[in-house]
Amino acid sequence: MTTLPTPLHRALVAVSAAGALAALLAGCASLNSVTSEVSSFGEWPAGRAPGTYAFERLPSQQQRAAEADGLEAAARPALEKAGFKAAAAGAAPDVTVQVGARTTRTDYGPWNDPLWWNGGFGYWRRGPWVGPSWSMSVYASPPRYDREVALLIRDRSTGKPLFEARASNESGTSATPAVTAAMFQAAMLDFPKTGLNPRRVNVPLP
Repeated sequence: MTTLPTPLHRALVAVSAAGALAALLAGCASLNSVTSEVSSFGEWPAGRAPGTYAFERLPSQQQRAAEADGLEAAARPALEKAGFKAAAAGAAPDVTVQVGARTTRTDYGPWNDPLWWNGGFGYWRRGPWVGPSWSMSVYASPPRYDREVALLIRDRSTGKPLFEARASNESGTSATPAVTAAMFQAAMLDFPKTGLNPRRVNVPLP
């Protein structure tokens, strides 16, 4: 016997479809830019020019050289836009720069919510046998990616941290080199000022 969907069931389907459409439109709107939540901290000396820099890698980053190369390549345009210049080979830089990034994936699906599993959402049906009717209802959403980049600038001679910045956002897609570069630009946009923490910063994709 075929069971007809209840008004509640139809409403839930409509809400799910509307949510998928909204996510699609949001993704299209963000194709040309990246919006991040930015926080920055530090005490950059007044009147000090950005100067030259060299990247400093943690031991764990040294073991993943290819990954570190890509991350540093993504951060380099943001540093140069802020006025820093890469130190010449063999020359001592004015500052050292540590960079980091992470991406956390969260999957949404029926297995994460018992309301949409174990037989589906129940409702009462009409007929000679009055009782609950069960149907399998599966509402799956695309995964969400929480992304963050971080950057720390130290004075090379003293090791003192001078400026720290972080940028984070979430999206339905994993980070690409262009997105990571845009997030580093957002993190460094107000250098050497620290600004309001956190604040939303929109940067066009390179």
